[in-house]
Amino acid sequence: MVGQERAVLPLLAERDFGVASNSALLSFIATFGLVKALTNLAAGHLSDRMGRRRLLILGWLVGFPVPFILIAAPSWGWVVFANVLLGINQGLCWSLTVIMKIDLVGPERRGLAMGLNEFAGYLAVSAAAMLSGYLAARGDWHTAPFYPGIAYATLGLVLSVLFVRDTKGHTVLERAGAPAGRRASFAQVLLLTSWKDRTLFSVSQAGMVNNLNDGVMWGLVPVLLAGAQLSVRQIAMVAAIYPGVWGAAQLVTGPLSDRWGRKWLIAAGMWTQAVAIVLFVSGHGMAVWIAGAVTLGVGTAMVYPTLLAAVSDVAHPDWRASAVGVYRLWRDGGYAVGALGAGLLADALGLRAAILAVAALTFASGIVAAGVMRETLPRRMVPRYP
Repeated sequence: MVGQERAVLPLLAERDFGVASNSALLSFIATFGLVKALTNLAAGHLSDRMGRRRLLILGWLVGFPVPFILIAAPSWGWVVFANVLLGINQGLCWSLTVIMKIDLVGPERRGLAMGLNEFAGYLAVSAAAMLSGYLAARGDWHTAPFYPGIAYATLGLVLSVLFVRDTKGHTVLERAGAPAGRRASFAQVLLLTSWKDRTLFSVSQAGMVNNLNDGVMWGLVPVLLAGAQLSVRQIAMVAAIYPGVWGAAQLVTGPLSDRWGRKWLIAAGMWTQAVAIVLFVSGHGMAVWIAGAVTLGVGTAMVYPTLLAAVSDVAHPDWRASAVGVYRLWRDGGYAVGALGAGLLADALGLRAAILAVAALTFASGIVAAGVMRETLPRRMVPRYP
């Protein structure tokens, strides 16, 4: 559902809807990120109360109209509205798949479970981005790239209704074997995850910066490459390689974090992302841009499942889903902050300056993780619930 927009929509904004400024162009990402972040927060809390499956189905019901709106959109405002619905869909559906996998695997294999989840999601993002770019290159930019989205939404809804079982009961078993933790209100979980616990704070800020740079790559890099006279198929290739590598590499990095630990994979991943972002503006040519996409995919794969696993290591089973929701609030809030900030900076100083600023911020985030975060593994360590 996200991949169908990734290569085509930033180009469509200028080509068909006459969106001239970078900040206006990135409005669909900012809207998506803000709505998804707030929905993540609600999803984590509500799933502790209502169970997982009902919220998953609700997310697919909300997301079902998205491809139809994109196909029929008469103005850019309709595209932004479609991304409001997409943000709710992603906030519910992706949050619940994460929470349900954490429920199922227990504490020993969280990195593996998160690697599998993010592998499946981002490999699909890559394939959908490639497909939408191919369909757009055939001449019909406005409608053809989004027809597959009807199949995506239908499959998501049907699979959730017919095959998914609720997993909340699994937390009862884990709770029975967990050290006693203090009961925490939602407000306390919000404060712990956002600020009070140094590890959860480190994870939240790294997640926010990760999606901040991902939003910039989603919105501005296709415009940068179009300015270098790349064809839509070439742009789609670069846009697909990044999430493709990101998805596939998580099959390695997720389990690796169960063996090596979380902290240094997170810090090194942020630094790898920073180097990759610089490649996009410091070099020229398909070879350099493909190298940047591959490097960025590897760096993000080091970070993405590891951050989720670290939250699960620290949070008590009684309030873990709420903590995941708060973390995902900050992580996906990065889309909104990055889209607004980078758009304004690009309008004022140019695309290259905006992208370099994001690279510097990403490198600094890795320094924060290295200096502030506590290691949450090895597994033999007794969990320390704040």
